[in-house]
Amino acid sequence: MRGVFGFKRLRLKIWRRCTLLFFLCWAACWLLGSTFLFLVHRSVFSERCTDEKSHGILARLCLDYSKGALTGDLCEDLCVAQKLVYKQCLYYDRGKKVIQADWKGQPVILKSKKEIFSSYQRLRLLDEVETQDVPETELLLMVALEVKNVLGLELSNNTMGPLWTRRRDLHWKAQVASMWSLLQQEEYIYFSLLQDFSKHVLRVIGSCGHFYAVEYLTAGHAWHKTIFPLEDAVGPSFTGTKRKVKAITDIALSFLDMVNHFDNDFSHRLHLCDIKPENFAIRNDLTVVAIDVDMAFFEPKMRDILEQNCTEDEDCNFFDCFSKCDLRIRKCGAERANNNLQVICDKIFRHWFSPNLRGHTISFPLQLQLQKAVHECAKPEPKDLTQHQQTSLHSLSELYHLLQASQRELQKADG
Repeated sequence: MRGVFGFKRLRLKIWRRCTLLFFLCWAACWLLGSTFLFLVHRSVFSERCTDEKSHGILARLCLDYSKGALTGDLCEDLCVAQKLVYKQCLYYDRGKKVIQADWKGQPVILKSKKEIFSSYQRLRLLDEVETQDVPETELLLMVALEVKNVLGLELSNNTMGPLWTRRRDLHWKAQVASMWSLLQQEEYIYFSLLQDFSKHVLRVIGSCGHFYAVEYLTAGHAWHKTIFPLEDAVGPSFTGTKRKVKAITDIALSFLDMVNHFDNDFSHRLHLCDIKPENFAIRNDLTVVAIDVDMAFFEPKMRDILEQNCTEDEDCNFFDCFSKCDLRIRKCGAERANNNLQVICDKIFRHWFSPNLRGHTISFPLQLQLQKAVHECAKPEPKDLTQHQQTSLHSLSELYHLLQASQRELQKADG
């Protein structure tokens, strides 16, 4: 018996030592792997959003301005008068830089798709001419061609106003070079062209070189109970449950207005392929604004993106924009199979219209109707695209009706 007991103790010691060796080996491998990743992908770690790096980016921008390489209506305020002042770095994402600043006491956002001005493709015309004798029509034609290349749209000369300034002076080359760097950024083109036609996109305040400034708004967050921090956007008065429910109802109606607007009010439908709370914001009047449109496409470009080779439907998914695979020709359909409303219902409205959030401020039957309508709206698309469009129109109409009924109930309760 003593021998058996001793054998068990020996086996236990060996097991403990093996476990310890395994843990030490695993820790060493993890440390070596992490060190290897750091050395190989050092550039990933350098993309951390820091004040030091952001100050350096803006300092380089001002250096290029002082050399006459670039210009813009905000360069003087940023680089000389100090009326445009850095506040904090918001995020870096795949080269894109987003920085918060104060301009004459008002918060603004500075954006650029790339960090350095020289990273943008240079316009050859600037190297071929030495005078200002380039015809205005030629410059407008180049702008139109670049817009068509970026957005897939053909625009007439009289719609180019927001993209091309006619002011010419000794710094005209810097003007054209700066304009050309901005035209290589899809977001800038969207915001500039649409700001006079849509309340649902950010307003462009100005630019300096390849950086452009837009209005600062309170963005959404998936982790926030109401998605949008209402106290920050509207004020501390939105603290009671009833006020929050009323605000959410108003914001939801604004989302529906935006969907209807993007579907019907332009020459082509505007598709949003990256729908999440962080890509939207609200103004003080609770109007919903698309603040990140890097993944927004008008119909012609959307069709080009979707029409790819495939072996199954999953191959036809482009972020939040889906198509169907035609297995006979192994090609994705050019027409989008889902739509903006369906994704908004799935990713935003589902979060709102639940008993946990709405409580007893709206009648229980109306709550159930809203939950059912949102569920139906977010369901996967039918295979028949015509049926899908009819279902979408019905969902839009029903949600409008139910949300307006909610508004009336809330107003009646206040009275």
